Amino acid sequence: MNVVFMGTPDFASRILERVLRGPHPVVGVVCQPDRVRGRRREPQPPPVKTLALDHGLPLYQPRSLRRRFIEWLDARHADVILVAAYGRLLPTPVLEHPRLGCLNVHPSLLPRYRGPAPIQWALANGDAQTGVTIMQMDGGMDTGDILRQIKVPLGREDTGDILHDRLADLGAELLLGTLDALESGPLDAVPQDQALASHAPMLTRESGRVDWTMAASRIEPRVRGFHPWPGSWTRFRGKILKLFPPTTVERLDRDQTPGTILGLDPDRGLGVACGEGALRLKKVQQEGKKPMTAADFFNGARLKPGEAFTE
Repeated sequence: MNVVFMGTPDFASRILERVLRGPHPVVGVVCQPDRVRGRRREPQPPPVKTLALDHGLPLYQPRSLRRRFIEWLDARHADVILVAAYGRLLPTPVLEHPRLGCLNVHPSLLPRYRGPAPIQWALANGDAQTGVTIMQMDGGMDTGDILRQIKVPLGREDTGDILHDRLADLGAELLLGTLDALESGPLDAVPQDQALASHAPMLTRESGRVDWTMAASRIEPRVRGFHPWPGSWTRFRGKILKLFPPTTVERLDRDQTPGTILGLDPDRGLGVACGEGALRLKKVQQEGKKPMTAADFFNGARLKPGEAFTE
């Protein structure tokens, strides 16, 4: 079964790497064009491009998925297109081009968390589980029929980067199993229940701003879910202060203004009052400095009683 793979970031690269070790030949790879990044503003290749070039695979980085791209697909003679975090919707001519259509690896339990950031939002919202879905793609955003799905429990040790890698690896195995099953004939496709659909919007730097009026039990999973990007942050004395997992939630016996620094416990960390309860910080990073323990920050900044973090 000849495969064309479409994907761009590290999540897709991990899946492609596993597909390349499987029995189905990859006859072409498609990813987004290089993007300017870093202080030097130089074009940087996406991870999928780097992997494809390392393996000597035919690579295409189209700016349009119209006529010339269809001609490129014609030359590949692909039976199926595999898609993982490509970054664009596929037009109908592409969806209908291979005889087995286009399969997408989506890291959520669709129809929950359609959109670009399902891994982070599943953690940030405190879900007990998430998963991976293999979907027969249609013209919508993550709206196609479900072919395979696997559930994954979430724990307090999970962060955005840890869950990212785990779901990519599980998604790759689930995808290969789906391809093997397709060779034997059509699979049962289950339409998504539109009434259960939810969206996982793209994350921005602003997504990581800590709202201390929220309950500590809601802030804690956001710190984990948004690590390492966009990161959780607040302001201290007019400058950015980054917060790192793990953090812990505690009861607060008396009312305090949200954001108020409660003091340092050598074992539990730096306490901060929230809209409900308190959050204990163990690792932070001041603007322009390296990450440090909360104790080093507390002592070095010579925190004053009643000082507060601000939004």
